[in-house]
Amino acid sequence: MIALIDYGAGNLTSVKKALAALGANVVVPGRPEDLAQAHGVIVPGVGHFGATRALDAAWVEAILARVGEGCPLLGICLGMQWLFEGSDEAPDCAGLGILGGRCYRMDASRVKVPHVGWNSLEFEPGASIVAGVAPGAQVYFTHSYVVPITGETVAVSNHGGPFAAVVQRGHVAGVQFHPEKSGEVGLRVLRNFVDMTPRHTNM
Repeated sequence: MIALIDYGAGNLTSVKKALAALGANVVVPGRPEDLAQAHGVIVPGVGHFGATRALDAAWVEAILARVGEGCPLLGICLGMQWLFEGSDEAPDCAGLGILGGRCYRMDASRVKVPHVGWNSLEFEPGASIVAGVAPGAQVYFTHSYVVPITGETVAVSNHGGPFAAVVQRGHVAGVQFHPEKSGEVGLRVLRNFVDMTPRHTNM
């Protein structure tokens, strides 16, 4: 069972539809304690970083507890940014802090912001979350803020400068793009995450 976190900032319908196409058993937990039964957790999201305030201390504690027990975690777009310590978009709002660094705004003096549309991924093959994806593959972005390039960055993209498009540390991963809107490439990334989870299908 994969828990898809609803905190009022994501298009859950599209993500659920993509996961259903992969045969994944998906639930939207109503309470933090419901995560105890999850074999994988996905935090999606679009919009302002301040929306993550809805993920209060109880949700943070429950998510960190499952991650500590080895449960895979995937952040999508805003959900990926929330994996980090915080964002300049909402300086008083803390992120999950499981990855180090703060999100920052793309340079609007050099390119159009927000960055909306298709862009390529560049990476060295090897990371499990992008296994089977060809370097240079196109994925769909819509965002104004990015996370810093760190040792956890496994793929970068470029819009006025390079930025981290995919991050991964063990069973924790994040994608800045929207895999549910990125065709076969996005489905491959979601499949890789599903494959990281035990007892993930209805079969």
